[in-house]
Amino acid sequence: MKMQELSQCEDNDGHRDDTDGTTTGVGYTDEEAQLLRREELEYDDPMSSTNRHFPTRLQRLLHLLRGPEPPRIQTIQPYFASTQTRPVRWLEAWRLNKPVSLIPVLFLWLLVFIWLLTAQLPLQDADGNDVFNLDCTDTLWKRKNLCGIDGINCRPFSNISFGFRCPAKCGDVQILNPHVVGPLEVNYRPLVIGTGVYRGDSFICASAIHAGIVDGIRGGSGRVNLVGSHDDFASTKRHGIESILFDSSFPLSFSVVSDDSFHPGSDPRFALFPVSVLFTALLAIFSTSPKVLFPIFTLIFAHVSFVSDPPTASHLNITVLPDHLSMFAKRLLPALFVAVVLYYTTVRRTLSGLTAQFEKALFWLGGFWIGALSNYTFDWIPISRLTAHDLEQQPGAKLALALIILVLVVIIVGQVYYFWLEGRLVRYLGLYSLFLLGIILCVTLPGVNLRIHHYILALLLLPGTSLQTRPSLLYQGILLGLFVNGIARWDFDSILQTSAVLRDDARFNSIVPKILEPSIQSGPETLVAIFAYGTPVTNVDGISVLVNDVERGRAFYADEVNGARCAPTDRTASLPATKATYANSSASPVDPKSVHYYVPIEMAASVITK
Repeated sequence: MKMQELSQCEDNDGHRDDTDGTTTGVGYTDEEAQLLRREELEYDDPMSSTNRHFPTRLQRLLHLLRGPEPPRIQTIQPYFASTQTRPVRWLEAWRLNKPVSLIPVLFLWLLVFIWLLTAQLPLQDADGNDVFNLDCTDTLWKRKNLCGIDGINCRPFSNISFGFRCPAKCGDVQILNPHVVGPLEVNYRPLVIGTGVYRGDSFICASAIHAGIVDGIRGGSGRVNLVGSHDDFASTKRHGIESILFDSSFPLSFSVVSDDSFHPGSDPRFALFPVSVLFTALLAIFSTSPKVLFPIFTLIFAHVSFVSDPPTASHLNITVLPDHLSMFAKRLLPALFVAVVLYYTTVRRTLSGLTAQFEKALFWLGGFWIGALSNYTFDWIPISRLTAHDLEQQPGAKLALALIILVLVVIIVGQVYYFWLEGRLVRYLGLYSLFLLGIILCVTLPGVNLRIHHYILALLLLPGTSLQTRPSLLYQGILLGLFVNGIARWDFDSILQTSAVLRDDARFNSIVPKILEPSIQSGPETLVAIFAYGTPVTNVDGISVLVNDVERGRAFYADEVNGARCAPTDRTASLPATKATYANSSASPVDPKSVHYYVPIEMAASVITK
């Protein structure tokens, strides 16, 4: 007891207080400092209690997000395992399970592929003239005012005939921006104006389908005859296409007739599709390596580029093969680089160790084809472009987008659960936080608009499929197919686009000069309308006046005479006396029923030279 009391009274140096037995000197100073520190801690205690709980809650949240211990790695246990592994065991028995075995398979596919593509070689009619390949949107009359005054840049208007052939599926191709036809404004429908005789700006292939010359699904061939000016284009519904009414005259029109002097054959996509599916299925079933991605990726990329959804070729060409081959070579190399990145980050984990060969072919390869053929499989969805303007103007687009988002949310919840089971959720939440941050940054950039193409959407969602589950096989296949279709058809289009690029030939967000109330003077056989415009708009040099969709005059602010602001033209066109006519300030008659469309000339010289 005495030793304990002594230890309580002495410090390390053995100093004691002479009066009360406490220590003095350095020991007293240290004790006072400790008391001060304790008081400081007691002063901060209300805040520190909160801070003490915060990391605990964060740690609990992180511990919850890390998933169970140990992680439950997802693997597919194949149904009827002996049946699904039989193709691989057969290859092993015959010692064909080597990479060199791919060479004869791919070579055989290439031979069949090239042989069926010979249907697209140049073709001539009975007179030795070349037969032109048309795109689904090809026309004889250029858009807006690109044909020039009175259509001078689109002549000749008559006495011309040529053979043509159309690709498959042209009946489903629609215009995506509002298009003026006389007093009407049409959108989201095939541009076919008239019946029997069609207006010059009609889609030639869609007109041929309407006339019954070409099949809307398989394509076909025929002959175009230019018949010059025509009046009163009737509206009828034939072969699934409803044509548009135009009850005035147009300087260029054409008719479509059949021609038995040449036989181009049917579109090769219907013969090549089962061939490509068969060869890719063989690769998926007889291979256990995840590197099978690369030959399958290349085969499907070639199929989309040449067959199922080829890019637009040059106008009025005699064969599409050179254009398609050039664009295929241009786009395949960077696409393969992306495929390598996807292999190491996503695909390898999903396909490694997978022994369910037939399930892989069904879910993963089947999904791949579903995405690659999105111009067929997803064409029914009423969303043409994922932009705010298109979603606003296209009927049913908002509802379709809402349903797509709902489906994606359900899928994401399922994927999040599996990532949580594998203990990888925190890592992927960080990755998608970076994606979200990048999207927000793109949205805030001035002067450009964020455009989420479907190949971009595929790249964003693919990391979330790096799981070996049956749903992940399907999702990953669909997203890989969407990426292939997007690049093979449209190339690596920019994620940031200007308003002018998005607008294309539409009028929204464009500069439109202010047109004042016209002065209309009627005579015995003429109707004279004088148009004046107000204060010049910035960056606009003048206006172009389209009468019945044909440019009849251009006026430039710099050419004003004595302050007059009229739309001058000295060009005339003969019309029957029963037709309404339009004239400028000099009362020269031209050809309208009404003037309904004004196109700003932002760079006068460049517009004239187009």
